[in-house]
Amino acid sequence: MRLTIPLVALIGGLALAVLAVLTLQRPPIHVEQDGYRGTGIQLISSPAATAAAFAINQAPEALPQNNAGPPAGSIYKNVQVLKNVPAGAFARIMVSMTQWVAPKQGCGYCHVSGNFASDAKYTKRVARRMIQMTIYTNAVWKSHVKNVGVTCYTCHRGNNNPQYVWFKSVEPPHATGLMATETGEARPSLAADGSALPYDPFTPFLVGKPKGGVNAMINTAGTTALPDGNRMSIQQTNWTYALMMNFATSLGVNCEFCHESRNFGSWSESTPKRVTAYYGLHMVRGLNNNYMVPLTATFAHNLLGPSGDVAKVDCSTCHQ
Repeated sequence: MRLTIPLVALIGGLALAVLAVLTLQRPPIHVEQDGYRGTGIQLISSPAATAAAFAINQAPEALPQNNAGPPAGSIYKNVQVLKNVPAGAFARIMVSMTQWVAPKQGCGYCHVSGNFASDAKYTKRVARRMIQMTIYTNAVWKSHVKNVGVTCYTCHRGNNNPQYVWFKSVEPPHATGLMATETGEARPSLAADGSALPYDPFTPFLVGKPKGGVNAMINTAGTTALPDGNRMSIQQTNWTYALMMNFATSLGVNCEFCHESRNFGSWSESTPKRVTAYYGLHMVRGLNNNYMVPLTATFAHNLLGPSGDVAKVDCSTCHQ
């Protein structure tokens, strides 16, 4: 018995040490004031993590512009989206897409060899819709992407399929009847940065049309000192916090990047970045509803999720 207690303590100490090494960031930690004095709006970052993020977010060198030639649709067959683009620019886009999405497979990843006009490969049909999605994002969602915009590389980074996507979660086995207390939480959630918050913070907010609107679902805190009819539950609040933690993890920031922690719900005390994030939230849900979900039947079956749903985007899809 005397040996058992020290042994258990030693094992527990080693487990905590391993957990700390794997989860906590090593010093030094950089702190930058990003709001008025005394508000606690500070950005906390690790120089090592910042350097690593900077290294992986370097876009490849752009090909020289080429606007020569007649419209691509007058030269090539079955050009449906970029038919009015000059042939030179069209070729530049095709070569760039190959580098961004299929650098190993080349043109054959989307096209049938000897018959580039064919739509036989599902990858070409998906790529066509993705071009439309990119054009739509850059034209309509300047409130989020500003004048920087996005390209195929923003999400793909040289991969056939973006690394950071999400599928509808399949609930793990749990009790039924009176013991059915499964609420999608109380177990480590990778989507919520390893917390015990709901493990699928995406489905309620980033796809479909939430009842009452997504803003009503996210705003769980009351805004008055006395009861005013706010019926939001603790569980609904946990969904919001899980989504917010996913936002923070995706961008590599803390809550104060957007919020003043004294009053998370106050827009007047938040930073301007919260407005950009607000539009990003609505943009992502629109992209999933209007572009990704309708492609479910087009994608190869092995690329669908456990529930048969298509891969969908969240903040980390672009903000890698």
